[in-house]
Amino acid sequence: MSITYHVCKYTPVELLTALGGECALLDEAPDAFDLSDQVAHPNLCGFGKSVIQAVMAGHVKEVVLVNCCDTIRRTYDILKEFGNLDFLYLLDILHGKSGCSVDHAKHQLMDLAEAYGKYKGTQFDKNAFFAAFAPTTLRTDPHIAVIGAKMGAHLFSLVEETMPLPVENLTCASNRSVVAPEDQAEFETLMEAYARQLLGQLPCMRMTDNTARKQLFHAPGLEGVVYHTLQFCDYYGFEYAGLRNHLSVPLLKIESDGTTQSREQLRTRLDAFAEGFATQKGATTMDKHGYFAGIDSGSATTDVVILDQDKNIVAKVILPTGAGASNGAQRALEQALQQAGLTEKDLTATVTTGYGRGVIQTGDKSVTEITCHAKGAHFLNPAIRSVIDIGGQDSKAIKVEPDGSVSNFVMNDKCAAGTGRFLEMMARTLEISLEDISTIGLKWKEEITISSMCTVFADSEVVSLVAQNKALPDIVHGLNQSVATRAAALFRRIGGAHPCMMTGGVSRNKGVVGAIEEKIGQPLYIHPDAQLCGALGAALFALEMP
Repeated sequence: MSITYHVCKYTPVELLTALGGECALLDEAPDAFDLSDQVAHPNLCGFGKSVIQAVMAGHVKEVVLVNCCDTIRRTYDILKEFGNLDFLYLLDILHGKSGCSVDHAKHQLMDLAEAYGKYKGTQFDKNAFFAAFAPTTLRTDPHIAVIGAKMGAHLFSLVEETMPLPVENLTCASNRSVVAPEDQAEFETLMEAYARQLLGQLPCMRMTDNTARKQLFHAPGLEGVVYHTLQFCDYYGFEYAGLRNHLSVPLLKIESDGTTQSREQLRTRLDAFAEGFATQKGATTMDKHGYFAGIDSGSATTDVVILDQDKNIVAKVILPTGAGASNGAQRALEQALQQAGLTEKDLTATVTTGYGRGVIQTGDKSVTEITCHAKGAHFLNPAIRSVIDIGGQDSKAIKVEPDGSVSNFVMNDKCAAGTGRFLEMMARTLEISLEDISTIGLKWKEEITISSMCTVFADSEVVSLVAQNKALPDIVHGLNQSVATRAAALFRRIGGAHPCMMTGGVSRNKGVVGAIEEKIGQPLYIHPDAQLCGALGAALFALEMP
């Protein structure tokens, strides 16, 4: 039997089942949108593009859509033209649950029943209709809820894998709560009652009155929320904007594009959020002896710090990561051990962090760089309440509690713009060293704005400025301002508090530091060991391991 796929909680799956259909949520996430991009605009929401991709791949032959938004309307038009489907239907459901909305939905259900029954060659089976309703209840035990735009199984499994508590999927396609209507003798009357139940379920953000969604965020046992949005989708971005300052439990926003490619990009965010639930406060170092190493494997450099049992730094090393994270970590650790006059056997515990932490063979435990930077910053200056970290591959803003734990964080890791890699590329374009780019912009005279949000386009913009004979200090100052604008935006998003410490390799760039200070209105605290903050935090966690 072929499967009739759907993507919306308002799909009348009980009706389709009663007409002989086997229904399933279309929950596929492709590696890329190579097929959908041939027939759809590249900026179409990943929600729609994933449907198109699955159909164009040829293994989906029956689809029932609901006009959730403009994306689904466009998806329907594209599939009607190019989909080569055996059955395609767009159910037009209004965005309310009043009398006229129910009446309209009733007629839509009856039209669908006629079209689907004709396609299947079946008649409506009332017994099968009522048997298809499944009871739904929200869990009340301690749990974390995933709320927002539809999250596929590929990404939800990662959330389950990383979270320390059970996870419930309450995203728009998964929190279906349709109650069976009272039995009616006439089909039309039954469809009216059914329409009322469909529209009366816990609403999605497309509905005009979605105030009942508040119960999702105040459910018994709710310990945290992972809020999911889709690239180019505004519906759930609006809800998140209203939540972040009012939710009483920890909140993490993640955004995906509908493909599997975002899965590993999001792992660091999820790991850091999960670490916030761990019992790290009040950790003890009593009766700890020996030496403790922290290895921070970044995209540009690998940093190692070794502490003794009294939290004294006995070795610190910064080396280029090179082609392999594991090899780079081993080289840096060996150099640190040599510096301290130790061997690996002298190490009581080792904690790894950074993007390469998952592939490093040496280590007793891994902790995200977000948590480690907060830990390290607190150790270097307990008064610190925020951290801005600009590394080679990403930039972060972290809000730090008085005990050194993380209360909030945001990251930018989808583009090199605003990172150390961005400055490295611009230095190469301008044919100057990284040392020069850190100071030459301090002598600027003309205000130049680097407007491009993309590193590649910014590179072209810089080439154009050079061709216009713009002064080198002015161009570099424009680049510093570009990096600072992104960093300051992250700082504001976390509700950044002062004093604020800057970590990472870019903390040595005086031009960027000065530009950030200007934009956040306060001086940044720069410690001589700022670049080692992640490795230092990892070493402190090694010291606190049971």
